Amino acid sequence: KVTKPETNDKVAKPKRKKGFAAMDPKLVSELAKRGGKAAHRAGTAHQFTTEEAREAGRKGGLATGKRKREKAGVKTG
Repeated sequence: KVTKPETNDKVAKPKRKKGFAAMDPKLVSELAKRGGKAAHRAGTAHQFTTEEAREAGRKGGLATGKRKREKAGVKTG
């Protein structure tokens, strides 16, 4: 996808995506999958404890609920 061109003195060139953003999403997913498997084989991958997973889920639920309340026009503190 090409975004708005930057303003220059001469000719404006459109911005181009770089790196992973320019790649096919399926290829990016495959690379991430390979990296995750390699990290597990090497023993360097993070393993969530039950408590860490519970806390992450709680935070995600709070963030989602906050966005829904904001969309509905409810003030949050």
